Amino acid sequence: MTQDELKKAVAEAALEEVKKIISKDSIIGVGTGSTANFFIDALAEIKLDFDGAVASSEATRERLQAHGINVYDLNGVGTLPVYVDGADEVNPHLHMVKGGGGALTREKIIGAASTKFICIADESKQVDILGTFPLPVEVIPMARSYVARELVKLGANPVYREDFVTDNGNVILDLYNFPIDDPLAMEQRINNITGVVTNGLFALRPADLLLLGCSDGVKSITAV
Repeated sequence: MTQDELKKAVAEAALEEVKKIISKDSIIGVGTGSTANFFIDALAEIKLDFDGAVASSEATRERLQAHGINVYDLNGVGTLPVYVDGADEVNPHLHMVKGGGGALTREKIIGAASTKFICIADESKQVDILGTFPLPVEVIPMARSYVARELVKLGANPVYREDFVTDNGNVILDLYNFPIDDPLAMEQRINNITGVVTNGLFALRPADLLLLGCSDGVKSITAV
């Protein structure tokens, strides 16, 4: 199977999980990225079976609305029954690195506001130790240089993401050559640097369920 076929397979598997949870008045969280896009396209098939969605990025909002799905502001919704999103890396504890597309802050907010977090990914994203994929850190623009110096002290090699501004008006530093042995501690440590909005470690609020697209089918995985 091609990578796109694997992504489509996990998106359809996620749709089946969502069907078990939602009702006519449900509002669900929807992530950002290529795998999430397959889920949005699948979600359109059942758009009459739920009320609408909260989007983790402007790109996701536009794709949902193009399918005729209502999009709500999280402030007016409260707790969501389910959030579906992809990941750049995921370990056996279902800790993730996310934010390659730059939507990490809104993704983290929606994940925190959701009862169930379903991660959808192809098998190339499964790792034992996080950090091969560059870890994104969203930073207030005026703090970029200061935060970069602090991140170097942690052993990271921060690289400014050129010509990119988040939906929140901030910048991103991508951390290279930064294996993460303790994602829980490192997530907190980076977030405690003044000027950091948040980072792409999703360990304090990991996924509850991983749907992993493999050559022999979709595997349903819970944390070890």
